[in-house]
Formats: sequence, structure tokens, C-alpha cells
Amino acid sequence: MLKKILSIILLNILFYQFSYAKIDIKARTAILQDFLSGEILYEKEADDSIYPASMTKIMTSIIAFDLIKSGDLQLDEKFIISEKAWRLSTAGYSSMFVMVGDEVSVENLLKGIIVASGNDACIALAEGIAGTEEEFAIMMTAKAKELGMMNTNFANSSGINDPDNYSTVRDILIMSNYLIKEHPDYYEWFKEKEFTWDRTGGDPITQGNRNPLLYKNIGADGIKTGYLAVEKYSLASSIKKKGRRLVAVGSGFQTKNQRSRESSKLLIYGLTHFDLVEISKSDQPIDTVDVWLGKENFVKVYTKENIYKTIKKGQKKSLKVKIEYEGPIEAPIKKDQKVAKLKIIFNDNNIGEYDLLAVKSINKVNIFSRLMKSLNYLIWGDV
Repeated sequence: MLKKILSIILLNILFYQFSYAKIDIKARTAILQDFLSGEILYEKEADDSIYPASMTKIMTSIIAFDLIKSGDLQLDEKFIISEKAWRLSTAGYSSMFVMVGDEVSVENLLKGIIVASGNDACIALAEGIAGTEEEFAIMMTAKAKELGMMNTNFANSSGINDPDNYSTVRDILIMSNYLIKEHPDYYEWFKEKEFTWDRTGGDPITQGNRNPLLYKNIGADGIKTGYLAVEKYSLASSIKKKGRRLVAVGSGFQTKNQRSRESSKLLIYGLTHFDLVEISKSDQPIDTVDVWLGKENFVKVYTKENIYKTIKKGQKKSLKVKIEYEGPIEAPIKKDQKVAKLKIIFNDNNIGEYDLLAVKSINKVNIFSRLMKSLNYLIWGDV
């Protein structure tokens, strides 16, 4: 029995040491974020400049998705393939294999970009939307600035060699988050393992997705690989497990195998070393606060935003939530009025503070009821 107890203690010690061991990712630069809480769980030279290579295609897709969402572009709209686009399908680059004069739908071009990583499809889409790839790149950079990607400039739609096409893994993370949050339906395309295109004047072409994590049983559902000789291998990746999402970006992996192995390692590290705690859901009552001289004695309160916090494994008991207000709150109270503060405490440190709003309006009682309540308070000390 003693031997069994000692074994259990030893296993717990080993688990504790493993859980909080530092991790080093074999990449020149990398970052990991818990998607819902927004907290960065790991970073390595995350603001160093990189050449984003085919991760650029995330922004190319975003521009199209934004236009579709606004009604300015249709999935079944067709663009005519130029000679410039066709040349990239014959020069040894990743291609959808378009032909000059083909009329290809926006949906097929997007899937050719997302799944097959077609550089030719990027140019065709860019020219169809903006007239020229140069004008489209201006749109891409403007969108990057709008999202807060302050260390990014896009010079083309595909990410092929250009010294003026640069970014950082932190900026690529920002871009990836926008894609997932704003276009969840189209984001589903990023996990498709193959794409078959019924091309004009030839047999259908089927190509597989280049993201190696999609073929591992870890819950990966995106996002985009990249490779340039000067930058080596890169990957923006995401996994979703039991409602929790982690997003990672790494660049400067020396080999394909290293890219796959180290990206998996980084994402699994986030899952196994940290817990995501849901504090509140937007617009849903979280608690009540007392009301004075109102037709009701309390009012339910809520936060405008979803609130999540990420903490290290085994430390949930150190996380506390409390409501602070000077109360009871005197009526009348208007719906959505700020009435209290939600404070999140971890190890006696304030790690978050949010406004709590009233779920509904509470009217003031009439003069007779107010007098009775005041008298009751004076006599009994009971509001």
C-alpha cells in the first residue's frame, strides 16, 4: 500500500514538473493565443519581420469574403483569366492550373487559393476585384492597417518573392483571428483536405490541402502554410477541442517535418498546460444587485462582451469573481444602465474589470411606498 502511495506521489510530482516546464519551439519566430480569452500563451520574437509567403493568401481571402458579406461580390460571379495569372500556373509555383481566357467562378478561385494554394488563382481573383494585382495589394495593406497589423505591407496577392511583402507572426495572428471571427462559414473551407476543379477543356483536377496538421488527429481546422527559400517554412494553424480554440503562427521552420512537429507541439502545449474559464456570456444575466426604492428589490445584470480567462492548469481555485457597487442602487434604473463592476481576481491580483449593466428598467415606487420603506429602514435597518 505504501509503495502504491509513493508511486502516486511520484507521478503527481512528474506531472507538475511537466505541466509547468518551459517550452521552446524550433522556429525563428512564433506565437500562440487562446482564441476566446485573447491571451498570449507563448511567444518567441513575435515582432520580428518575416516574409509571410503563402500565409499572405489569408488576407487575399479576407478581402473577397468582406466584399461577399457586403453584397459587392457574388460566389457565382466569374472572372476571366489573364495571361499574367496563367503564367503562374506554368512556372513551377503552387497552382490551380487555370488557362488564359477561362471564366472561373469566385467560389472556385477562393477554394483554389485556400485548399490548393494556387498563386494563379490569387492573381485572377485580385484582377477580377481590383482591376490589377497592384491595386488589390493596396486594398490588402489598407485592411491590414484597419485590423491593427502595423508591421505589415502587402505587395502582391500570393506571397511570392517580393521584399516589400512582409509581416510578423503577431500580425498574421491578428489577421487569422479576424478571418475566424468575421467569416466563420467561409472559414470552414480552410479545413477541407482536397479540392476538385472541373476546369475548362480538360479533365477535373483534384489537389490536396498542404496543411499537415489537418491529417493529424488533434482537431486542426486551418489555416495556411507558407514557404520561401529565404524564409523557410511557415504555418498559421488552429485547433478546436471541446469548444476551445487555439491559434498559432510560426515562421522560420527549417524543414516541412519540423514545421508540422513544432506547430503540433505548440498547439498541444496550449491545450494541456492551460485551462480556459468562462466568466460570462455577452447579454446574458450573470447575477443581481440590490435596488432601493424600486418596484423590484433587485435587478439582474450582464456584461456586453463575452469574458474568458486563461490560467495555468490546476489553478482554478485561485481565480475569483466579485461584483462591486455602491448600493443598493436607487431607482429609477434604466435598461442597460451601468450599475456595478465585475472584478476578476487571480492570486489576489486584479486581472480584469468590466461594466455590469441592468437587464431591464426598474421604476421608482410611489411616495407612500417610499415613506414606508424609509420608516422600515429606520426602525429595522432593513431596506
